[in-house]
This record gives sequence, structure tokens and C-alpha cells, in this order.
Amino acid sequence: MSRAEAAAVPVPRAPRRAWALSLFRSEIVTVFRRWRTLALLAVLAAVPVLVGIAVKLETRGGGQAGHDGGGPAFISQVTNNGLFLVFTALAATLPFFLPMAIGVIAGDSVAGEAGSGTLRYLLVAPAGRTRLLLAKFTASVAFCVAATLVVAVSALAVGAVLFPIGDVTLISGTTVSLGEGLLRALCIAGAVALSLTGIVALGLFISTLTNSGIAAMAGTVGLLITVQILDQFPQLHAVQPYLFPHYWLSFADLLRDPVYWDQLLRNFGLQALYVAVFGSAAWARFTSRDITA
Repeated sequence: MSRAEAAAVPVPRAPRRAWALSLFRSEIVTVFRRWRTLALLAVLAAVPVLVGIAVKLETRGGGQAGHDGGGPAFISQVTNNGLFLVFTALAATLPFFLPMAIGVIAGDSVAGEAGSGTLRYLLVAPAGRTRLLLAKFTASVAFCVAATLVVAVSALAVGAVLFPIGDVTLISGTTVSLGEGLLRALCIAGAVALSLTGIVALGLFISTLTNSGIAAMAGTVGLLITVQILDQFPQLHAVQPYLFPHYWLSFADLLRDPVYWDQLLRNFGLQALYVAVFGSAAWARFTSRDITA
């Protein structure tokens, strides 16, 4: 029996489901075993270290971090409480470093397999194109969560070493315990990860359009930079609320008491819209294209 005939033989439901679960696990393991992934995570972990050292050196010289209005809004509070380094690091990496790293992983997800000639072999298995695409999306989202947590954990460790840690004074003036501050930090990391699901869907869609992983990664990162620039022009205020990075910094509202949910919910809704639209476009393209690589 030829390979084509074998692939056409019906597969029992239970083995098909088991193979699909194995596919999801395999995709996640594959993503996190690549040297490129580990290098990206290492760079992201280094950013809070550099920010923390810079703030420490500036304040040791008698200055006040963030006194001139530059940098994230939380940076002036880092010297009083190292937990604020978590918020500062996330705000510093969110405009470019985090989405760029995620764009690289998502952009390479399908196109990289096609470029290396392994995509058609994955499609011989009984899971099907839809499950394979979902596995690619899940692996990219898993990296998104891991990258955000790497920044947050690195910042928390550096903040605890370089600055005092204690009760947290929120930007609304309310003081909460360290435990609640840590819980809010975890919620902020989750909000940041959710904010980046839109770029995951965009990168996955671009990845289905080409057989070149480099072209897909460059296209995703280029689109990210272009949209970030467009979001800065006041003349485009009418369309800016529909750009995926527009509400990214709304996570700061989780540091208020009570929490302001308006911008956060708009952000989550916008990301869900991008996932639905570009996820559907990626599915339509991937399930209908002729796979030759």
C-alpha cells in the first residue's frame, strides 16, 4: 500500500485524538527546544537587569528616576519598591521587544516548516491541517505567555536584589499588601500576554502566505513596526483604536483602586477580533493551499 493510500485509510477516533494531543505537545516542545527561542528568552530576561541597573546607578548619583517625565510612568517608584520594576520592565519591553520576539516565533511557525521541507510530512499524519494549524497557534501562544513571565520574573528578582520590597502604593494612592501587589503583578503579566495574541494571529497568517521563514518573520516584524508608527500620528486618531497595539499599555489600570476596566476590556476585545479575523484567514489559506514543501 502506498503512502497516499495509507493516509486515506480511516483512522479510529481514539487514536486520532491521541495523535492530535501528541501533536500539540510536540509543537510546544519543538518551539522551546530551538536555540533561537532560548536566545530570545535570554534577551528578554536581560532587559529588566539593564533597566534595574540603570535606575540604581541614576539614583545612586543623587538623581530621581523618571523625574524628567521620560520612561514608563512607574519608573519613579522603582527605588521605593522593587516590585515596580516588574511593571516598568513590561512597559519597556511591550512596545517592541516582546512583540518582536513573538512575531519571530509566529511568523516562522508554518513557513519555517515549509522552507525546511517538513510540512508535507506533518500533513501525512491523521490529525489534519486544522489541528496542525491550531497546534502552531497554541505553541506560539505558549511562547507568548512564557516570554511575558520571563520578563516579569527577571524583573522581580532584580528588583528584590537592588531595591526594597514591601507594601505597594498604587498609582491611585491606595496602599496594598505585598501579597496583593504580587497578585496584581501576575494579573498584569496575564493581561500583557493576552494583549499579544493579536500579533500571534497576524504572524500565523503571514506564515501561511510564503514558504520562506525569513520572509514571514521579516513581514511580521515589519508590519509591527509600521503599525506602531501609525499609532503615533494624531492625524490618524480615527483609525488608531482599531490598531492592535493601541491599548497595550492599558494594563496600568490594574494598578488603580478600583481597577479601571474600560481600556482593558477594549484591548481584550480588539485582540479577540484580530485572532478571529486573521486566525480564520490563516485557516482558509492553509487548508486550501497546495503544499509542495
